Amino acid sequence: MSLTESLLQLAQQSGAKDLPVCEKAVVDASVEQRSMVNALLETGQVDEKVFAHKLGESLGLPVWDGEIPPIPAPLRDKFPARIALRHRLLPVTPAEGEPLPVLCFDPFDHLARQALAGFWGGDTHWMLAPRRAVLDGLRGGYGVGAETFDEIMEAGGEFAAANDLEQETTILDENDSEASVIKFVNQIIREALQERATDIHIEPLEDDLQVRYRIDGVLRNIPVPPRIKLFQASLISRIKIMAHLDIAERRLPQDGRINLEFEGRPIDVRIATIPSVTGESISLRLLGQQRFDFAQMGLSETHEASVRNLLALPNGIVLITGPTGSGKSTTLYTFLASLNTKDRRIVTIEDPVENKIPGVVQIAVKPEINLTFAAGLRSILRGDPNVVMVGEMRDVETTEIAIRAALTGHLVFSTLHTNDAIGGITRLVDMGIEPFLVGSSVRAFIAQRLVRVLCPWCCEPAQYSEQYLKDIGIPLEKAATAHRAVGCDRCRQTGYQGRRAIFEICIVTPLLQEMITAKATNAALKEAAKSQGMRNLRDDGWEKVAEGTTTIEEVLRVTVVDASKSKEG
Repeated sequence: MSLTESLLQLAQQSGAKDLPVCEKAVVDASVEQRSMVNALLETGQVDEKVFAHKLGESLGLPVWDGEIPPIPAPLRDKFPARIALRHRLLPVTPAEGEPLPVLCFDPFDHLARQALAGFWGGDTHWMLAPRRAVLDGLRGGYGVGAETFDEIMEAGGEFAAANDLEQETTILDENDSEASVIKFVNQIIREALQERATDIHIEPLEDDLQVRYRIDGVLRNIPVPPRIKLFQASLISRIKIMAHLDIAERRLPQDGRINLEFEGRPIDVRIATIPSVTGESISLRLLGQQRFDFAQMGLSETHEASVRNLLALPNGIVLITGPTGSGKSTTLYTFLASLNTKDRRIVTIEDPVENKIPGVVQIAVKPEINLTFAAGLRSILRGDPNVVMVGEMRDVETTEIAIRAALTGHLVFSTLHTNDAIGGITRLVDMGIEPFLVGSSVRAFIAQRLVRVLCPWCCEPAQYSEQYLKDIGIPLEKAATAHRAVGCDRCRQTGYQGRRAIFEICIVTPLLQEMITAKATNAALKEAAKSQGMRNLRDDGWEKVAEGTTTIEEVLRVTVVDASKSKEG
């Protein structure tokens, strides 16, 4: 039996659901002379723990069970990162007088064995381990970009020369052989994209440099090589050069952007620098070009029907509300993509343009040349649009122009920073907009939040006390199908993979129009909206819990209890 056939047989025994996908990955890797085991496991079709045990049984190799211990500094110094990371070999501290345990997930990698034999003079004890366990152990033990860092230190402890720093890097190539700050920065960004991160934060501390990724809305510390603080200035300078920022200016905040290419797709990176007492902190927002459709939004049938009715309106304003990072821009792009037909002219003004939609005229705000939201919106309205999207209602002037546009036959979309849908009404009135204009121009307020989606591989039914369920307000029948997050290799032990939005849609009905014009209180407006069929964020979250999409804990994390319900309780 060939190696390809053996691996596919093991894949089947390890729970592979789509064997053709596995076969293609293994065959392609064989042709390209890449690791077939790694290619198979990268498909995500195989339970890595089961696969490691099955492979170990077939080859007579022991398998490491249990937690991977951290790599102590003395062993890390003896076992260089360039060997460990390049060949995916994880050393484990041996017992006194015992050979060095070396964990791997691909026992067929002969180059790895040769490399290890070339520098390690003592005996070794080869063991198999799940791929994710090996990679996480390497990442935690050596830090992201440690291989490059190791090479730099061996070359004399200097990062790239000045002429290297002036180069513009647009392609994140995993096989870049140059040991420089360019490669090191690329590795940080590439790993963030592989981990589905939306943000990277590089933050100088007193005696260290902290790197954090925001994944599924939650910040996670990323291991970095020891002594990286020594190269803080070079690292930050490289990022600033990529974003065409002034590397000599360290006292004032700066903003910029980088255009990258990752695995053949364009990535727009927004850069923001913040001066601090310990040095400049840099934040990178990663914006990939993505597809926008209603299926990804996860709307309930009722909410989808309401939204499609709104999109069919000839004029009016639809406002998306929520805090920063709640998915408002994605929702707006989804709306525009569904309206983007040949018989409609759609124009947007944004700060910045996060995603490009073919067929839509998109304008980026540029305050330095006085191209503000208000100025841009005036120009847009002179250009005969059918649909207008304004990135954010930031000031009275912009809001007044948008209202005029809605009243003169345009369909307008925009965002507001409020806690709930009804709060949008109060926010507009507080900005100085006349209540009768709000009531006559705005068609709906849509509030949203993002909840993490349960990992389908490891979630399991959850049990809660009846009293607890009553206290949080979830109907018992919905809690009956609730699941909890467990954590596995596929979700990096978080229990979650991806995010889904929950919504609160307030349609401005004739009753609400009258109440807004009459300056009714926020509480009265909320009660009236509920009587007209509005379901609040938490109630929509309970629906997602009942479906098995998310957990009760996630809904509680991103929503607040309805004041009226707490009074009833």
